[in-house]
Amino acid sequence: MKLTLKMAVLSVAGTLAYLALAIFGRGGVAAFFAHPQLAATAAVLIALGVAALFTEGNISSGEREDRSNRWVLGVFGVLGLLMGYLPAYADRIDFWTFGGEGVRWLGVALFAAGGALRLWPVFVLGRRFSGLVAIQRDHKLVTTGIYGLIRNPSYLGLLINSVGWSLAFRSGVGLILTALLVPPLIARIRSEETLLRSQFGAQYDAYRARTWRLLPGIY
Repeated sequence: MKLTLKMAVLSVAGTLAYLALAIFGRGGVAAFFAHPQLAATAAVLIALGVAALFTEGNISSGEREDRSNRWVLGVFGVLGLLMGYLPAYADRIDFWTFGGEGVRWLGVALFAAGGALRLWPVFVLGRRFSGLVAIQRDHKLVTTGIYGLIRNPSYLGLLINSVGWSLAFRSGVGLILTALLVPPLIARIRSEETLLRSQFGAQYDAYRARTWRLLPGIY
């Protein structure tokens, strides 16, 4: 089963809205695409949006959900809107920007790499990947592949992707917004780990003991 029509519409609408915010912040279509790096960033964004259409990610509450963590979604939504617009706007007015064209290209590379890492676990988990903190039907603990090293690769991908977006606009504001993603991400990780431990018990404890939470060798 592939992405539902509802999720497909949300994915397409979200991708286009995010790009539209950046174009508006940068001062219009001509101003945005005048930079080949920003054109490349837009192409990567669209490619990631298309790839997402072939996943089974969902927003199902499954068999059991930690509803107390839903506040994180609101924070992500607000930060996402700000991230879409402010780095581009700051770039346009040259507010708190740094570096040159090389920094922009580095941003494109990180944006693509982070986006790929963000989507990879969605393909691996299939319908078990939900936007909510929930245990899905026939939920199984995946401990191989990228999950054999870190327990939350999709969140690491989100952070790398956000850093890349910020650098594509040479934006210090974008890096601050990326840093603001960390507290709600940690809250969500803790909520997920508590739920998984309650579901899988000693199996999850053993898995957690041999892997990193987010950054290999650090966290």
